[in-house]
Amino acid sequence: MTPAIFSLSGPQLTDAERAFFKEADPAGYILFGRNVETREQLRALTDDLRSIHGREKLLISIDQEGGRVSRMKPPEWTAYPPQGVFAQLYEIAPASAIQAVRANAQLLAMDLHEVGITVDYLPLLDVRVEGSHDVIGDRALGAEPMQVAALGRAVLDGLARGGVAGCIKHMPGHGRAMVDSHKDLPVVEASAEELQVDIAPFQKLADAPIGMSAHIRYPTWDRDNPATLSEKVIGEIIRGRIGFDGLLLTDDIDMEALEGTIPERSARAIAAGCDVVLNCWGKMDDMEGTMKAVPAMTDAAHARLDRALADTGTPGDSASRDKLVAQRDGLLEAAGVQA
Repeated sequence: MTPAIFSLSGPQLTDAERAFFKEADPAGYILFGRNVETREQLRALTDDLRSIHGREKLLISIDQEGGRVSRMKPPEWTAYPPQGVFAQLYEIAPASAIQAVRANAQLLAMDLHEVGITVDYLPLLDVRVEGSHDVIGDRALGAEPMQVAALGRAVLDGLARGGVAGCIKHMPGHGRAMVDSHKDLPVVEASAEELQVDIAPFQKLADAPIGMSAHIRYPTWDRDNPATLSEKVIGEIIRGRIGFDGLLLTDDIDMEALEGTIPERSARAIAAGCDVVLNCWGKMDDMEGTMKAVPAMTDAAHARLDRALADTGTPGDSASRDKLVAQRDGLLEAAGVQA
């Protein structure tokens, strides 16, 4: 198995993609707006991906956060509020916020489960820091670590109730970044004491099934390499101090924070200790190069993948959509928070 999550070019598989994916046997797939049209089309696409490998427990993922990060959009799908709405509610009524964000996550999972998606890249556990770049912004669950952890736990629980695995991101913390890692490499010049605030929510949710690294350099820990490419940050901070033992993905390996070709970056990330490379653009040359550049997926990574997917595809709660919507919206409205 190739330790990569690949993407594809459109709403249906091309013949070339089908042949390549069969040969490469990637760990999974990520979908974007270009792959999404209707419920029927999307379900047919995910069924087609499963048919290539003959395994029902397949990692098929998406960024469906709500707000500005939503790949499945109206009118075909429901619009969801940004995660920051629940941070606002928490400041007024913490228990209500936990109930509301859990219901919202279960609703998201119901949409994903219906079309065969098994992983949502939520929750963000990045602690919001005043004055930082707004790439996180209203996607954050708050500026206080234990609040972020409490809401993040509820998101993971809600997704699981809907049969979908969550992913904590962006380890070891993106909240202090002053530039957008999609465009440039952030360098976080923070002390070890300050960085403890950033990793605290990840420590609380270290039992999450999947986690994602940050393309950020933290000179306190590694002066030379961003976390995704740092053996020290992955080994000592993410696996060590945070205690995360789930499936560790890179953030999108194509982002401009990193240097080198996509295959070179991918090989460095795997060598540094990431389990799987996330390759989002669906470019055949890059995917073929990555397959050749990285070693086969390790037994340990394969076991983590299996654990992450073990409970997906089977909703654990039969609550109706109408009941969950009423619960979420009622709690927001009661506190006067605008969704």
